[in-house]
Formats: sequence, structure tokens, C-alpha cells
Amino acid sequence: MSKKIKIIIFSLLLVLFLVFTALVDTVGTETDQGAGYLTPAATTGKLLFQKYNCTACHQIYGLGGYMGPDLTNVMSAPGKGYVYAKAILAYGSNRMPNFHLSETETDCLIAYLNYVDKTGLSPVRNFDIHADGTVTYKP
Repeated sequence: MSKKIKIIIFSLLLVLFLVFTALVDTVGTETDQGAGYLTPAATTGKLLFQKYNCTACHQIYGLGGYMGPDLTNVMSAPGKGYVYAKAILAYGSNRMPNFHLSETETDCLIAYLNYVDKTGLSPVRNFDIHADGTVTYKP
């Protein structure tokens, strides 16, 4: 294969890669579906979640550690919710240490967990994957 053909093929692949990357990063991301749930308290809670390295043990959206439970939908799970989360954050458990969080920190972490609960499902349940790459939830 001549050098000219190699340059043409490389250039074509580079252009296709750039177009594909631009489409992946822009199509379907025009609006943030969870923007209404991301309050200042939830933003602070997200930073606290990172500060205390909660993902070392817990998962959010299926990503993170496996020692603790997945927290994506803990706020809407049967038998759990606000009271459960507040108690665990306030006192810890057998496996989770007590971080001695202030009332404000606890409320911010709960606001973040509410945000996560409203914006994701984990574990992934029934979904249809379409030919164009989009995914829809099947109840």
C-alpha cells in the first residue's frame, strides 16, 4: 500500500472519529434531566460524598465499591428512605463507621442521595436498546 493511500485512510478515519465523538458528546445532552433536583444542598452533599470517599464502599449508578450497598435508589427503596438514611449517617452501622457528621452535613448528603435517586436506576432493570443507540425503560 502506498504512502498516499495510507494518509488518505488515516485522514478519513480521523475525520470519522472526530464526527462520532462530537455526536456522542452532544446528541441527547441538550438538557440536564436532573437539573431541577440538583439543589445547593445536593451539590454540597456530592462534595461530602467525595470528601469522605463513600465510593470506596458504596456504588452510585452501579459504579464504586462493593462492601456497602448500592445507594442509587436507597431513598425510594421499600423500608428505607429518609429516616433510614439519616439514622445510618448519624450513627453508622456494624460495617459503616460513624463519621460524626454534623446535622448540616447529614442533610446535605441526604439531599444528594435524593438527587441520585431521582436521576438513576440501579441495578439496571428492563431496558430496550434501539438501533440508533438510544435506550428506553420498560416498566
